[in-house]
Amino acid sequence: MPEALPPSNGRKNAAPQKGSANDPFFEDLSSMSTLVSAAQAHGKQIQSQPLDPQHMIQPDASNSFQDLDGPLNLYGDLEVQTPLHSYVGHEETGEEFMGDVDRNGATSTLREWYGQEVGDGPSELSDDYQNIPKQRQPEVRHHVSNGYSSQSQPEQTADAKKPRAPFPLKGQGEADDTLGGLKDEGPAEVRDLEKSVFSSTLSSLGPSAPTPDQTPSPNEAEPGSQQLTHSVVRTIAEPAPARLQEDFRPKTSIPTHLQPEDYARECIVAAYSSRLNPYSLHHDEYRLLRGHLTHQQVTSYLNIRNGILRLWIRNPLVAVTREEAAGCARDSRWFDAADVAYQWLLRRGYINFGCVEVPDTAGLPVNGVRQDVKPRRKTVVVIGAGMAGLGCARQLEGLFAQLGEHWTAKGEEIPKVVVLEGRGRIGGRVYSHPLRKQATENLPAGLRCTADMGAQIITGFDHGNPLSAVIRGQLGLHFHLLKDNSILHDSDGSVVDKDRDQLVEKLYNDILDRASVYRHKVPAPATVEGERELIELGRDPGGEGGKLISVVEDGAAPIPPAGSGAESTRTGSTGSQGQVAAGVDKLTGRLHTTPGPSTKAPAARTAVAMGWVPKAGVTPSTSLALDEKAKLAENPTLGSLMDEAAKQYQDIVDLTPQDMRLLNWHYANLEYANAANVGDLSLGGWDQDIGNEFEGEHAEIVGGYMQVPRGIWQSPFPLDVRTRRAVEAIRYGVASLPESPAATVICEDGEVLEADRIVSTMPLGVLKAQNVQFEPILPDWKTGAIKRLGFGTLNKVVLVYEHAFWDKERDMFGLLRDPSAEGSLDQADYVQNRGRFYLFWNCIKTSGRPMLVALMAGDAAHQTESSNDYDLVSEATSVLRKMFAGIKVPAPQEVIITRWGKDRFARGSYSYVGPESRAEDYDLMAKSVGNLHFAGEATCGTHPATVHGAYLSGLRAASEVVEAMIGPIEIRTPLIPAKVQVANKASMLGAKRKAEAAPARVAQDVDAARVKAHEAEVSMFVYERLGERPTKPGKSGANPFLLYQKDHWHLCKSKCDEAHKHATKDPEAKAGRNEVRAALGQMWREAPEAEKKPYQERTANNKESNAASLAEFNSKLAQWDRDAELLRLEYTEKHREVPRPVATASQSTMRPPDDGEHEHTGRRVRKRASYAEDSDMDLD
Repeated sequence: MPEALPPSNGRKNAAPQKGSANDPFFEDLSSMSTLVSAAQAHGKQIQSQPLDPQHMIQPDASNSFQDLDGPLNLYGDLEVQTPLHSYVGHEETGEEFMGDVDRNGATSTLREWYGQEVGDGPSELSDDYQNIPKQRQPEVRHHVSNGYSSQSQPEQTADAKKPRAPFPLKGQGEADDTLGGLKDEGPAEVRDLEKSVFSSTLSSLGPSAPTPDQTPSPNEAEPGSQQLTHSVVRTIAEPAPARLQEDFRPKTSIPTHLQPEDYARECIVAAYSSRLNPYSLHHDEYRLLRGHLTHQQVTSYLNIRNGILRLWIRNPLVAVTREEAAGCARDSRWFDAADVAYQWLLRRGYINFGCVEVPDTAGLPVNGVRQDVKPRRKTVVVIGAGMAGLGCARQLEGLFAQLGEHWTAKGEEIPKVVVLEGRGRIGGRVYSHPLRKQATENLPAGLRCTADMGAQIITGFDHGNPLSAVIRGQLGLHFHLLKDNSILHDSDGSVVDKDRDQLVEKLYNDILDRASVYRHKVPAPATVEGERELIELGRDPGGEGGKLISVVEDGAAPIPPAGSGAESTRTGSTGSQGQVAAGVDKLTGRLHTTPGPSTKAPAARTAVAMGWVPKAGVTPSTSLALDEKAKLAENPTLGSLMDEAAKQYQDIVDLTPQDMRLLNWHYANLEYANAANVGDLSLGGWDQDIGNEFEGEHAEIVGGYMQVPRGIWQSPFPLDVRTRRAVEAIRYGVASLPESPAATVICEDGEVLEADRIVSTMPLGVLKAQNVQFEPILPDWKTGAIKRLGFGTLNKVVLVYEHAFWDKERDMFGLLRDPSAEGSLDQADYVQNRGRFYLFWNCIKTSGRPMLVALMAGDAAHQTESSNDYDLVSEATSVLRKMFAGIKVPAPQEVIITRWGKDRFARGSYSYVGPESRAEDYDLMAKSVGNLHFAGEATCGTHPATVHGAYLSGLRAASEVVEAMIGPIEIRTPLIPAKVQVANKASMLGAKRKAEAAPARVAQDVDAARVKAHEAEVSMFVYERLGERPTKPGKSGANPFLLYQKDHWHLCKSKCDEAHKHATKDPEAKAGRNEVRAALGQMWREAPEAEKKPYQERTANNKESNAASLAEFNSKLAQWDRDAELLRLEYTEKHREVPRPVATASQSTMRPPDDGEHEHTGRRVRKRASYAEDSDMDLD
């Protein structure tokens, strides 16, 4: 039974619309409504008049909006929207936002944007993304014309043919010394590709440029390049023939121009950038390899694995191949291990993911004995076209191509992937709604003005965010880096004193820190570490002896400690050190942590250290008594404990009503992060993803976040996405005949799809609502997790103006809210109102229009679901006029209000850990049931409630599907062959052959000795004239905390020692280093800004000095290398009688300076820039 619309819902005289009872596809509810000003509709100038509902009307036909494609076709199809601009399910209730898409990307609407046909020219985003080598892979030689490979290919069926990139990529014009290029002269160029291979170059745009003239137009060609109209030259992975390991060559992927330590450093950074520990096996790797490696061999394996990751991180525009992976091994005996590492990284989604063209090993199916019977082609159905569903489908297509021989060898075609989406658009909870007025001056050309209705913030690109490779490395999207330059306004509109704000924030952080004592302790998964020192030096162990890891551990044999040899200890992924609160991110409301003990000093002493003045009679030993509140309740909540802590702190320090408003502003920010009232969060597990936060500045996508899912859908070829396919029932896990499909998906319109595997990415809210029937019913362990986990709601009120009346450079500003009882100090009086319009995002730089986005968090989010549109707009305008007193604040020209709880395809915003939740619930949500797999942010325990978490869950589900279809990774035994002894070879030659070979060996030894002596003379000749080769200067301290730690270490240690002596009654007791570090960290966090400022200034000066020293070193080094080479030539000219060696160690020390353009055939080369640049650059 459809739900009834709220009374009036703010719409007067509205015409009948799709999405009402007349349209069976939609439920009769309003999840998002848009309003425009009547004055704007009639072309009148808006003044700062009081807001009146009559000034807000539904748009008429004259206000229709054309939804046009943008660069890379990341927006949608040309379509005039219907007059009614009211939304149900976060999609247009008039004409379709996106037509049904078939395999070839055909839609029912025109495929052009801003009057420019997509195929008219290259979609050039900006300067070169990076310098891609001309001969990246000898086997990759294709010429693309109109989206298809022009190289002769075996005949394929229509379903098997896959179009290439659906958008034109930049082709090179005249020959270019750096990147190379070809004129677009037709098929004759294919012959030239035998000599030169080119790759398309997409830009890593970095932060968005503020004006169009700073960023090239999508239709402009770069200087010196020829604009292509019909064909584009780029590298496309060719179906690679099966190659014997004898064809692989060791060390071909290890650059010779890098010192081992520099290469190792890049490999370590690549591992961290992939969410992997460079010094230890992932727990999944550990389970896979513990029966095949010794402890000594782990280090060599990690060096190979990290090297493969380095290839991918440095250039995610090109897939890593098996040949390149083998080239990361230093010895051919490790080729099998390198292949295992490659297969593991590939299947688990650490490499070759996203919008990248991958090697296709499928070829044509080879029929078996029964030539007259064609095997049925398997099908995987993915339900949901959000980030999880699209990520899963794209990854499945990539894995099926790269592992295709597993199917074609059996005479089968590779499986097909079908994505079903209930809405008329893709993206799910990522939706960028186009604004009605598109006039803008500050967006790069080709981007349109949008408002993000759902996901909006990228929480840091660094330290493993997979969206970094997709957004910056592959799609090259514009983004804006956010700055925490916020200010807070009190409820009367006045600006809150910053010192007072920081003082209350410290108190809030301390309350959260004390709550962390009751966090569930989850044991770390087992793993094995390598030899850290060798990994950092880029070296393999000298020996490989010892027993296998499984033999040692299962036999309870002692494991030598790390550093005692090549073997190392078994350990978890995290140490014994706990995590304590180190502050809260105002941009996202999430908690930052730092290693440290969970025990806390007495509350009174902590309050004094923060800067509070205790009440009279409070002793330094006075603290908070929270155990009873935390341990007596069956399912304690975070909110109840925090409220109790705040209440007890009122007995220690004087908290004013303003302090309580400030404290509850931080509560509201925490409710925003979790999409739930803090009283609904589990005390022991609310932050179960702690320690997995990404690093770097937060960012927003310029032009709308929806460009990301559309890019994944479109590139490198369109996925088979079928919209308006709402699923009614899923039958899984039953197959009556071997050749019959094992599952069935039934849509609401009666369509039935047969599948071998199903991946459900339906949001947790939909599963809770039981809108889809499962046959058989899901097991209790699955339904139990669905019931226990929470699914919260966050809503937005988007306000669009003609002109900005706020500070355009400030990314956000907050508002404190009054309690229900004036001047109250009772926490209960603040719950209902604290999340209403508590934070405003300034979205001028990302939307292109003067736009504010107000957040409705906690209880306010649920209040929005039933509130009248006009009441919400009136309240927003009222509070803004208080905040900007003295400025004429007009009524908004356009308003968009989200109601995610009423969206039948979401039923909320994102998941949270409820009071009854268990530590394993996220894992249970991810666990498959028969041939039914699950993905979505609510299945990603390490990154829940995030877009990247949803995307990672899609990669994980794709890995599970592939493993279920072809089995686990096959590992040869033994994985590492034993070394061949030279003595054994010699004994097989026989005495006669040894006698014949002796003169030749003597001659070789003599020549080698002469060469060695000659090199020694050259080195001395150079040394006497130039001296030692310049060495790289050391870096001065670039971390203010480390400088502070150095100055305060002894003082802090003495205090910690005294505390230990007092606590243990042992006069000889000493504090450990970790405890001292933790105490110093606490001192630093609580230190006033005046005390921190000198260290921050010293850090800034040191950075400038380091940069100058490095520049001077590079200059001296280049000059020394040039002079040394001239001296070498001079000496060799005078001593021609000595044979010149092909390559020697001394030559490598006097190599010419590396300008980044030297090439090595078949290898990745050093590039000038990459998408993984530092995140502290903001060009706008």
